[in-house]
Parts: sequence; C-alpha cells; structure tokens
Amino acid sequence: MIFDPWYFIFILPGLLLSMWAQSKVKGNFQKYSQVRNGAGLTGAQTSRRILDNEGLQSIPVEQVQGALTDHYDPRSKVLRLSQPVYGVDSVAAMAVAAHEAGHALQQKDGYSALKFRSAIVPLANIGSQLGFLLLFLGIIIGISGLSWAGVGLFAMSTLFALVTLPVEFNASRRAKTELNQLGLTGPDDAAAVDKVLDAAAWTYVAGFLSSLLSLLYFIRIANRGR
Repeated sequence: MIFDPWYFIFILPGLLLSMWAQSKVKGNFQKYSQVRNGAGLTGAQTSRRILDNEGLQSIPVEQVQGALTDHYDPRSKVLRLSQPVYGVDSVAAMAVAAHEAGHALQQKDGYSALKFRSAIVPLANIGSQLGFLLLFLGIIIGISGLSWAGVGLFAMSTLFALVTLPVEFNASRRAKTELNQLGLTGPDDAAAVDKVLDAAAWTYVAGFLSSLLSLLYFIRIANRGR
C-alpha cells in the first residue's frame, strides 16, 4: 500500500495544483499589498463602507491574528480581518475585505449555496477527520461496510469543497460590484482587485480537485478491499 503507484497518480496532481494555487495567491497578495488603493481606505474601512451601504451596520469588523486568516462568521455575524488587511490601505487589503463583506451580503440575501454549505459543515468536518481512518480500519479488520462508510464520510468533505466554489465566486462578484458602485476603484485598482480575487479563487478550485481525486483513490481502495 505504501508503494502503490496509484496513490501518486491520484494524489500528486491535486497536491501540485494546490501548491501552485497557494503560491499564486500569496504572490499576488504580496505584490498588491505594496500598492495603495486610490480611495485611501483600509481593509476595515472598505468592509465597513460596503456593510453600511447594504444596511448591515450591526455587523462588527474585528481584527484577528495571522495572515490570510480573513473570514466572515455567519453564526456570530462578525467579519474578521487579518493584520495585513485590517489597518492597511493597499489594493490587496481592499480586495480581501470586500470579498469577506460579500459573504455577509450572501447571508443577508439568503443565498442558498451559503446556507447549504453551513448546514453540511458538521458532516464535512467529521468526514475529513474520520473518513480515512474508517476506510483503512475496515480493510484491516475485513469489514467492507466500514470501509465504504469511511468513503461516504469523506465524500461529505468533497461535497463541501464543491459547494464552496459557487459561494466564493459569488462573494468575489459581489465584492467587485460593491467596490464599483461605491466608486472605490478606478480602472487600475479594479484590474488589481480582479487579479487578487481570481488568484484566491484558484485555491478553492485546487481544494475541490484535490479532494475529488482523494475520494476517487479511496473508492479504488475500498473496491480492492472487498
């Protein structure tokens, strides 16, 4: 099993794509972190402008530790921005902050993909943690049903990665629309925002493909364990 060539055939492409996507998003973020946006707004101010414009004054914008740890928490309805974004007036900070505000707008509008993704979070977390273990435990003790239960659980994490794609793409579209409607980006800034958000989108594509390839590999293993 250790030297199974199929492991590399299924897993290596996803791993390489994920590494490339991470490199691309970090490179674009670093590049445009050095470019001030024309509006002179920090990430926190950008998200605040968007939220207020959409009647979401009650949603606070907080700073969190780390880099690229930005996220919107739909349960507590809090938008959290990382240190390189919160108080920085770069184009990259504006792009990331607007994207996270886009998730808040999704929740306000009852965006179905976001609601579905939130609903399957518990199963996706369990699947990513226990699916692999159940698969190989079933093979070791000779219970194929247990192996397939593991495959089924892991499939939930793949489903989560799939549903994440429209959620993230839609948030980026909302971000670009809001920035344009509020007059916060000229042609140069808008082009830079596109590059930052498009690079980030590739990480989600890579995440889904990597998860899908892993799932296919696990299905192959479960079939062999019959």
